[in-house]
Amino acid sequence: MSGVPALTWAWRERAVAQPPRAAVAWDAVARRLHQRLQQLPRAQAERLQATANARVLVVLGAESDLPWVEGVQYAASHEQAPALWLPTRYEPEVAIDLLAQALLDKEARSLLLLWPEPAAVIPLDRQLPVTEEHLARIADYWAQS
Repeated sequence: MSGVPALTWAWRERAVAQPPRAAVAWDAVARRLHQRLQQLPRAQAERLQATANARVLVVLGAESDLPWVEGVQYAASHEQAPALWLPTRYEPEVAIDLLAQALLDKEARSLLLLWPEPAAVIPLDRQLPVTEEHLARIADYWAQS
């Protein structure tokens, strides 16, 4: 995860929220989402992918498979820039295609989540299937952070 580049913009509420394709959880909510993932039926978990860092857990999948815990937020790729994922209810007040290109070039990644609060750019091109092993690696990483 890196900080947001030195561009500035405001966020606006979308007229229509996008259908979610990712669950995004920060800090304590990320730990609760991690616990919830451990409880999912195996068939459902196998349809999900996850990536994490010290503060955030992002779980990607079909809307019907995404888990819910209190405090979780949702994201989806933007229809004008599919490589840029944003909160389902908000978007930047700038040209999305230009912002996406600038971020993708700066980060040298193929898929990014742009988040307003806390302000972050999170790579999504290294998510792995939700398995017991992957969840254990995330837990170990958090324990060492």
